[in-house]
Amino acid sequence: MIATNTNFDGLLESEKLVIVDFWATWCGPCRMLSPLLDEVEEEMADKITVVKVNVDDADEIAMRYRIMSIPTLLFFKNGALVDRTVGAMPKSTLVDKIQANL
Repeated sequence: MIATNTNFDGLLESEKLVIVDFWATWCGPCRMLSPLLDEVEEEMADKITVVKVNVDDADEIAMRYRIMSIPTLLFFKNGALVDRTVGAMPKSTLVDKIQANL
């Protein structure tokens, strides 16, 4: 799901854990993390929703959450920010982080 400056807040309203992926097309680590995140989203579709925010297109959202480095993942539960990670990671670490926030 792609977020924009106008639809972002509505995307956080979910019963599932919402993972917001801040990325950019020019970011190498983002290109490494993105397919892993897509794979985990497919495997855990009943528990998580992934929202992608291109920092070049949705700079207001990036500024609101003080995104200084990408990739950054923000974890929202019932609309509230509960955790964040910065940087690429292996799939096992990503899954562990998601499980810890469910």
